[in-house]
Amino acid sequence: MTSLKEICRGLPLNPLPENKGRRKGIPHAPVRTPNLTAREKKLALRNALRYFPPEIQKKLVLEFAEELRLYGHIYMYRFCPDIEMRAYPIGEYPCKTKSAAAIMLMIMNNLDPSVAQFPQELVTYGGNGQVFSNWAQFWLVMHYLSEMTEEQTLVMYSGHPLGLFPSHQRAPRLVITNGMVIPNYSSRDEYEKMFALGVTMYGQMTAGSYCYIGPQGIVHGTVLTVLNAGRRYLKAEDLSGKVFVTSGLGGMSGAQAKAAVIAGCVGIIAEVDEAALLKRHKQGWLMEISNNLDHCIARLRERLVHELDTTGELLVDLGSDQTSCHNPFNGGYYPVQLGFEEGKQLLSSNPGKFRTLVQESLKRHVAAINKLSDKGMFFWDYGNAFLLEAQRAGADVAKKGADKTEFRYPSYVQHIMGDIFSLGFGPFRWVCTSGDPQDLATTDSIAMSVLEDSIRQGVSTSVRQQYHDNIRWIREAGRHSLVVGSQARILYSDQKGRVSIAVAINRAISEGKIKAPVVLSRDHHDVSGTDSPFRETSNIYDGSAFCADMAVQNFVGDSFRGATWVALHNGGGVGWGEVINGGFGLVLDGTKEAEERAKMMLSWDVSNGVARRCWSGNAFAYETICQAMRENGMLRVTLPHKVVDENILEQAVKY
Repeated sequence: MTSLKEICRGLPLNPLPENKGRRKGIPHAPVRTPNLTAREKKLALRNALRYFPPEIQKKLVLEFAEELRLYGHIYMYRFCPDIEMRAYPIGEYPCKTKSAAAIMLMIMNNLDPSVAQFPQELVTYGGNGQVFSNWAQFWLVMHYLSEMTEEQTLVMYSGHPLGLFPSHQRAPRLVITNGMVIPNYSSRDEYEKMFALGVTMYGQMTAGSYCYIGPQGIVHGTVLTVLNAGRRYLKAEDLSGKVFVTSGLGGMSGAQAKAAVIAGCVGIIAEVDEAALLKRHKQGWLMEISNNLDHCIARLRERLVHELDTTGELLVDLGSDQTSCHNPFNGGYYPVQLGFEEGKQLLSSNPGKFRTLVQESLKRHVAAINKLSDKGMFFWDYGNAFLLEAQRAGADVAKKGADKTEFRYPSYVQHIMGDIFSLGFGPFRWVCTSGDPQDLATTDSIAMSVLEDSIRQGVSTSVRQQYHDNIRWIREAGRHSLVVGSQARILYSDQKGRVSIAVAINRAISEGKIKAPVVLSRDHHDVSGTDSPFRETSNIYDGSAFCADMAVQNFVGDSFRGATWVALHNGGGVGWGEVINGGFGLVLDGTKEAEERAKMMLSWDVSNGVARRCWSGNAFAYETICQAMRENGMLRVTLPHKVVDENILEQAVKY
């Protein structure tokens, strides 16, 4: 078994580790089909061999060629380390700085088999959300981090460690970019080739920024979505007895079952991959598994369209989908016409036929949704590109007279989460690097106290409701076995809440109430972090939904306001070429400097997006940014004036 000290020594070349190939008994990524020419195959091999000296290239080239032929990518399985991959307590990492040790902890958590979807292919979630492109990169990054000082920055190009560069103490220790492809070449087909060549990578959101905390992150977002869907569509605060039907139990979608329980409704989730089902059941996230629809009917009298047709009774209230439709033709969505194993074989042998069947299946899927919706089910798109891909397949999802970001059904951002974002609320999270559950319990208590104090001091009705939902979430979190991997927590908070929680946690570290540093982060799916016209910015109606200034500015602004590391990605959520998003990590170590960094960076990280949403015309964002300006005289934002008389526009167009 390899030790952490050995992991940090760099690539193991003398002797070479044994090539054990793909491990049995664990899930593996679908075979990729990049359709490389002979010249491109040589280039992929040449690029992979760059990591190794000439004397061992002859030994490696044939096995790399075999991986490329069999799996469509060179993962370098020989170098998959023989170590228990998990988030070790921060003090166990042989590093010169706490920041580097924290980053190593986060990387290993992303690759922990209990967290990662396809750990040996370095995929954390979403079917293709990579931490690195190959295992050589993992070894090099761990070595660089072990050597890094507070006057160096590690630069990452789409999984590849370009190197350590001189910087300064207040600079980020790590700067990551993933998939930054020239826009005109940012297509799926081009991506498949470039990934096979080893020159770019799809980092999803928090896979490639090393900030994934397991499905807990999406559990909380889904809880809030379901609660607010109940309020909006069913006029109900209590969802007892209400039925939520959806699909997907893989990486992020695995959260849906637990979210239904916490929200108080009944969740029925379809999943084609038995391994994903069993994994969630073992973790306690699924209460019951059945492969027999009649058994489900006996448990709930639930057969959806068939039950409606035969009895006239609608037994479903809320519906959605969380399959990986950002990646529908490479294992993110399997066609109903085939069993799972048959589908995998067809994907490998005849990707064109697989694509056709997926599109036929999407049309069938939408037809069922339409029938149930016509009878009263409320359906929303969960921002996974389901409606976008259904539209491309020819399904009946068009909305009459709408622009191209709108469909027959709303995205959850358009109807539910968009106004929450505009209040400044988003998925704020932290990781206790001690690995001690007691530290996590302490941070939970701190966060609840901060939110309760804010309520007592007085907040608006809409903000108060969000605070109450999040206090409920933290109280419920402890008894729902939400921790998978690192000792982490997520809650939705606004700017004031995030800053106050960060300051309180940092002071608790200083006072010894928390034993080790705490890493602050967030999902890229946030107020300011993501420009995505079919998800995060789908409720932006001033024509700028397809512009990415906000996400890029956020990445840059976080970097010089105190972030320990920053990341900017192409793709994430709805897929490659459809979105630009970014994130950060910030290490709290109990120092005064860490407190100042947190105040400065977290304020910007929220107010940037609120200001943009205000300028686009959102009333909640207008009120929120005005309040922020009243509280901070250094903040000055350009506010929009409304066109009061719409007739002047009509007259101008006619003229």
